[in-house]
Amino acid sequence: MEKAMEKSHGMSFAEYERTLANRMKVEKKRELDYAKSKEILTTVKSHLHR
Repeated sequence: MEKAMEKSHGMSFAEYERTLANRMKVEKKRELDYAKSKEILTTVKSHLHR
């Protein structure tokens, strides 16, 4: 989990936990990644059902 956190967000889990600003930055990025994934999935599904 530590390596994934470091690779994805550029900080250790300890740094993530340390400040609210770090947590908010990571959670905002996760939210944007999720929205992008949903958009891609919708596009792929629409192409499959033509």
